[in-house]
Amino acid sequence: MKKRDIEIQTQDGTAKAGLFEPPGGGAGKAGVILYMDAFGPRPSLFGMAERLAGEGYCVLVPDLFYRFGDYGLLDARTGFATEESAAKIRGMISGTTQAMTMRDSGAFIEALRGHGATGPVGAVGYCMGGARALNGAAAYPERIKAAASFHGGNLASDVPDSPHRRAAEIKARVYVGCSGVDKSFPPEQSARLAEALRAAEVDHIIENYVGMQHGWCVPDHSVFDEKGAERHWKRLTEFFAETLEA
Repeated sequence: MKKRDIEIQTQDGTAKAGLFEPPGGGAGKAGVILYMDAFGPRPSLFGMAERLAGEGYCVLVPDLFYRFGDYGLLDARTGFATEESAAKIRGMISGTTQAMTMRDSGAFIEALRGHGATGPVGAVGYCMGGARALNGAAAYPERIKAAASFHGGNLASDVPDSPHRRAAEIKARVYVGCSGVDKSFPPEQSARLAEALRAAEVDHIIENYVGMQHGWCVPDHSVFDEKGAERHWKRLTEFFAETLEA
């Protein structure tokens, strides 16, 4: 499952992406968009994509920050340790709006199809990518059949582009894995998201990973938890198997 470096033409420019095909190639397979966390595409995310590809999916890891050019490798352990690096990352997050990513997601879906992944599409996002996975499902309801978020932040906030506001547009199954304590997704947001999904009759699960901190799934995070990460893998692979392979 060797990584292929590809370029994707979007409405706003050219996004680089890593593509991972399953054993035997991606022809006719289901595709998965892995929406990155705040530290961009890097070896740890590529390793996760490779593992997911081993389950039989064609996995795409696009650079959502491509509008900022060559911004270098971001370090998940030290990225917020200094004001300079923290300001850089926060600037790229705020400068990459949900609307931008939703426009880009159409190109990501077509990129998967263009590389032979003509089956249903799944989405999984971590940290900032969690909201983008859910909003992607809302923006492309006929294409994205499963959307998962792990330690996603602001999934039901007061901002206009909060995913819970688009629940009625989602036709996908939804899985949300929450950190035990997470300021970016407090209990009141979890309750608000659950109510929105129930009202919209979206097939969903919201699960609380007690004891896990924001970022626990990704190996290069300082709060990575191996046992919790393996629980996440079990949930994610079962969720995709039930939804994308049916």
